[in-house]
Amino acid sequence: MTNQPRPQADVPPAPELFTWEFATDPYPAYAWLREHAPVHRTELPSGVEAWLVTRYADAKEALADPRLSKNPAHHDEPAHAKGKTGIPGERKAELMTHLLNIDPPDHTRLRRLVSKAFTPRRVAEFAPRVQELTDQLLDRFAQRGEADLIHDFAFPLPIYAICDLLGVPREDQDDFRDWAGMMIRHGGGPRGGVARSVKKMRGYLLELIHRKRAELPARPAPGEDLISGLIRASDHGEHLTENEAAAMAFILLFAGFETTVNLIGNGAYALLTHPEQRDRLQRSLTGDDGDRSLLETGIEELLRYDGPVELATWRFATEPLRVGGQDIATGDPVLVVLAAADRDPARFADPDVLDLSRRDNQHLGYGHGIHYCLGAPLARLEGRTALATLLTRLPDLRLAAEPAELRWRGGLIMRGLRTLPVAFEPERPDAGPARV
Repeated sequence: MTNQPRPQADVPPAPELFTWEFATDPYPAYAWLREHAPVHRTELPSGVEAWLVTRYADAKEALADPRLSKNPAHHDEPAHAKGKTGIPGERKAELMTHLLNIDPPDHTRLRRLVSKAFTPRRVAEFAPRVQELTDQLLDRFAQRGEADLIHDFAFPLPIYAICDLLGVPREDQDDFRDWAGMMIRHGGGPRGGVARSVKKMRGYLLELIHRKRAELPARPAPGEDLISGLIRASDHGEHLTENEAAAMAFILLFAGFETTVNLIGNGAYALLTHPEQRDRLQRSLTGDDGDRSLLETGIEELLRYDGPVELATWRFATEPLRVGGQDIATGDPVLVVLAAADRDPARFADPDVLDLSRRDNQHLGYGHGIHYCLGAPLARLEGRTALATLLTRLPDLRLAAEPAELRWRGGLIMRGLRTLPVAFEPERPDAGPARV
């Protein structure tokens, strides 16, 4: 399969990017870009100009190119200082030194400190807690016969899970839910609301780090929380500053919840609008043989088909280079469009078809190279658990709105629904109240 350019006479007009219509369904526009302008310079809604990379081969190469730095200091414009790139408020809150903004060797050092929290063994040990949270959240609305799957389910699940992993006390986790909610609600609009939440998170995390350092036992307990682990590493010669520890905890929370909110929300929506695929998955989950292989391949296909991260986070050229035959100048921002790359017909057969049994599926949904998403194993666990539990406990789950009535958030990096109203046959009352 190859991308064959059309003769110029047949080229349709260029699509308009970053409109509300585009946010609802960006894939036709990305198909046009892949074919006619695969490395395309455009003005973003913030006013910053950047290159969009849309073909799979070019995207994979760019994600691993060390000449494309994550450090915004390499941007030749003062856009980052004005809050137009990166996470709103991170500079003023002194949360810049995190994995999404740095290069080796600092990136290597900081990633090593937290990677042990996301090993397959550690994630497997966390699986019972994820299942417990999933069931408790479902208990809250299963008897109502209706719900908003974003607000009631997809949003709180990863918030509580990542708070548990970080070591945020249960009594403080609802504060994090409120701050995270403000970040999502304002993600595509005024950046001030996001910045205020970032400032509140930083203040809380610094206080929590102080508290945990004062109470840290001499020896780590099995399954020690991640913030305690960062403190212990810092106190034993890893030279992790207080701001680095706070920034690390912040980015793990920030990157660890919204991607999973969108994986669950987008995944549930895709299944509800593809009934034949949803029926296949339900039959495999409820069959006598207990075969969950379709769930495993299905999560990967949902990540490819309409994944939670539309564009990879910012990169900046440190020297002149060529991407996809296009010259990129030093200091230019480059945004790899994961959603476009994962629908590239040069890489995937029938890329616009949802096929939960797809095997050849080396998608870029969680990136590629040294910045590959550290929390991907946890996100996959949460996605599998959430969707499997929904389909088995609420087997007649159905959309309670027309697809055209649903609204997608208008942020640049993430792709997710604002709401996902559903209806179902209520579960019979269960004994005892649910608690998270």
